[in-house]
Amino acid sequence: MREEFERLYETYHHALFQYLFYMVRNRETAEELVQEVYIKVLQSYKGFEGKSTEKTWLYSIAKHVAIDWMRSQNRKKRKWLGKQYELSERAFEMRDPAPLPDEIVEQNEDVQYVYHMMERCTPDQKQVLILRYVQAMSIQETASVLGWTESKVKTTQHRAIKSLKKHLENEESEGEEAKRR
Repeated sequence: MREEFERLYETYHHALFQYLFYMVRNRETAEELVQEVYIKVLQSYKGFEGKSTEKTWLYSIAKHVAIDWMRSQNRKKRKWLGKQYELSERAFEMRDPAPLPDEIVEQNEDVQYVYHMMERCTPDQKQVLILRYVQAMSIQETASVLGWTESKVKTTQHRAIKSLKKHLENEESEGEEAKRR
């Protein structure tokens, strides 16, 4: 079991960290969530039936861990806002000034810009874009991780690309308009 766990950790640790980082946008949180994923792997490995690949199984666990974390953050926000504190939503946003984990992305302004525009997509669209294009998963793997049909992944991917393109075009036209002033 120990050798199997170490193999899973060595094989998927970096990719899972990167996926979680893109989801939560905070390096320390992503590191904590990766550890939580592997705790869940240890707890449930005996129950892994092999109906999916190890990769999709691990990403599915990571997705659920990230969703649980996001829900807990939203509960904390509602709790604070419910106590009549006059703090803006921006005060609760989780922003990390640390660079992206992928050094190529750090150096490529265009890719960073596109990633920034992904924040304007819906959470489902963002997940599909990350899994398909950042993590380079197939439609079948993405469907398995998200617990969706392949058709839903394709539709969401299509809408995500369309939405991303619209946001990029809007930003570009706003930038040109600002230059004219």
